[in-house]
Amino acid sequence: MRLSASRCAVSALFFVNGAIVASWVPYVAMVKQRLHIGDGQLGVVLLFMAIGALGALPFAGALVSRLGSRAVSAGAALGLCLTLPLPVLAPTPLLVALALLIFGAFNSTLDVAMNAQAVEVEQRHGRALMSSFHALFSVGGLAGAGLSGVIVAAGIGAVDHVVGTALLGTVVVLIALRALIAVAPSPSTVFVKPTRGLLGLGVLALCALLAEGAVGDWSAVYLMDARGASQSVAAAGFAAFSLAMAAGRFGGDHAARWLGAARLLRLSGGLATAGLVLALSVKDPMIAIAGFGLVGLGVANLIPVLFSAAGRAHGVAPGHALAAVATTGYVGFLAGPPLIGIAAEVAGLPAALGIVALACAGVAVAASVAGDRHS
Repeated sequence: MRLSASRCAVSALFFVNGAIVASWVPYVAMVKQRLHIGDGQLGVVLLFMAIGALGALPFAGALVSRLGSRAVSAGAALGLCLTLPLPVLAPTPLLVALALLIFGAFNSTLDVAMNAQAVEVEQRHGRALMSSFHALFSVGGLAGAGLSGVIVAAGIGAVDHVVGTALLGTVVVLIALRALIAVAPSPSTVFVKPTRGLLGLGVLALCALLAEGAVGDWSAVYLMDARGASQSVAAAGFAAFSLAMAAGRFGGDHAARWLGAARLLRLSGGLATAGLVLALSVKDPMIAIAGFGLVGLGVANLIPVLFSAAGRAHGVAPGHALAAVATTGYVGFLAGPPLIGIAAEVAGLPAALGIVALACAGVAVAASVAGDRHS
C-alpha cells in the first residue's frame, strides 16, 4: 500500500509539473502586448527561463544528495506553483525576465528531484515505471494547455487563472508530500565529474530532446511552408506528435520490461527516424502529419529510459547522475530549434530537419550505452 501511494504521489508531481509549465505558455503573447515589446526583446526575456533552468541543474543534483529527493521535490514543486503568477503579473520586462529566471530554476530542480524519486520508486517496485511517470507529465501539459486555451477564449482573467492554478497545484503537492519516499541524504560536493557512461547517456539525451524541441517549433512551419498546409492543418502536426508521445509513454514501461533498455532505445530511435523521413519525403500534408505522429511515438520513451539508466548508474548519486544527463539534454532542447533555423536559411527547412533524423538515428545506433538490463 505504501509503495502504491508513493507511486501515486510521484505521478502527481509529474502531472503538476506539466500542467504548471503549460499554464504559462498561453500568456506569452499577452505579456508581449501588455509590455509593448518587440519580438527581439521578448526573445531575450524568454531566454531567462532557459538560463535559470540550466544554471540550477548542477546545484539541483547537490541538493538532492544533501537534503534527499523528497524534500527537494516538494520544495521545488511548491516554488514552481507559487512562481507561476509572477511573469504574468510583472510590470516591466526586467521583472518578467527575473520571474522566468526563478521559474526556470524551480522547474529544472523539480525535474531532477522528481526523477530521483521516480528511480527510487522503480527500484522498490523492482520493475520499470519511469515511462508512466513521464506520461503523466505529458498529460499534465496537455491538460494545462487545454484548460488555459478554454479560459482565454472564455475571457476569464489571466490573474484569476494563474493564481487559481498555482493554489490548486500547491494543494496537490502538499497532499503528495506525505507519500513521497524519504531517502537518507549523503554529503556531496556541488560538481561531480560524470563517468564515461553518464556522458554517453547525456549525448543520447541531447539527441532526444533536440528532436522534441525541433519538432515542437518547426513541424507547423514545415507543413505550411514546404507542404502548403493551412494553419489549422499545420497545427495538427504538433498535436499528432504530442498525443502519440503521451500514448507511447503509457505503454513504455511494458516495452522496457519486455525488450530491455537498449533494445527499446534502438527501436524507438529507428521509429522516430522512419517517421521523420516519411514526413520529409511525401507531398501530402496528411501523410506528413502521420509521420510526425510516428516521431512522437518513437521519441516518447527515449528520455524516460535514459533517465532511469542514469538513476541506476554505479558510483554516482542519483541526483548528480540525473543532473548531468538532464543538463546535456536541456542543451539539445534549447539549441535544437535555433540550429534548425540557421540550417534552414542555408539549405532549406526540409534538409535542416534532416538533422533531427540523424539525431534520432544516432540514438538507435548508440543505444547500448543504456545497458541491456530488463526491469
